[in-house]
Amino acid sequence: MISIGENTIYRYKEFTEWTDTLHNIHEKIWLQPIAEGKASVGEIISHLKNWDTYLISTIIPAIKNGKGMVFPDFDYFNNIAYEYARSGVSRNCLLDEFKQTRTMLVETLLTESEVVAKPVTANGLENCPHTGTPYSLLYIIHEFNDHDNHHKNQILTVL
Repeated sequence: MISIGENTIYRYKEFTEWTDTLHNIHEKIWLQPIAEGKASVGEIISHLKNWDTYLISTIIPAIKNGKGMVFPDFDYFNNIAYEYARSGVSRNCLLDEFKQTRTMLVETLLTESEVVAKPVTANGLENCPHTGTPYSLLYIIHEFNDHDNHHKNQILTVL
């Protein structure tokens, strides 16, 4: 039987099945903002990949070392991802990089169950200020699933 945590993690991986459909998106749409003042499809995918990479390289090691999760300034961090999407990296390459990163993260999450469920702070807070739920990496993945769906809906309105 799959636990709630495993279900959340598998849902996180399933998002790559949907992003695989974006290989056929026209190049003109790929880097066009989805709305005025918003990111493009390519920038969104780069943004998602950047956060997954951050979880792998920074958050998981911090938790393993008994520290809390520290997230950088979102705007600055997201702008780095947007710049990468506009750097000339191809649509297919970026989609492949995203899928590889997400798959690597999911495999790590499934094998590091003690890290995933461990209560930790997020930027010094023990509980989410919106829900009161204690922070853990699993809680962040749950939030990231909602975040993925938000971006999926944005992209679908453009397509």
